[in-house]
Amino acid sequence: MDRVACRTPAAGRDGSTAIPAWKFDTIRTAILAELTETEVFFKDLATRGEQRLSAEDLSKLGSLKWHVTTVKLEREVRGEVHRVVGPGLQRLRLGRNVA
Repeated sequence: MDRVACRTPAAGRDGSTAIPAWKFDTIRTAILAELTETEVFFKDLATRGEQRLSAEDLSKLGSLKWHVTTVKLEREVRGEVHRVVGPGLQRLRLGRNVA
């Protein structure tokens, strides 16, 4: 089974977590679909993304919030997702490297 290594953009944190490629691709698609129109609060990302996933995918994923966080962090490293700087809750928007 193909796996994708997911890293974190946090300074001083080495290593990665490998997740199945189908999970990565499924969550990545849902995240990017949510960020196409506007900024999204990170706290809402899993709930909003859940609406884009099939019942079958949801049953196979395991913890949706954990996978959303893991994939979101890797997307930040790759420049597809960007944290909006400012006070308050973490907000996300599309980055420049979305292919």
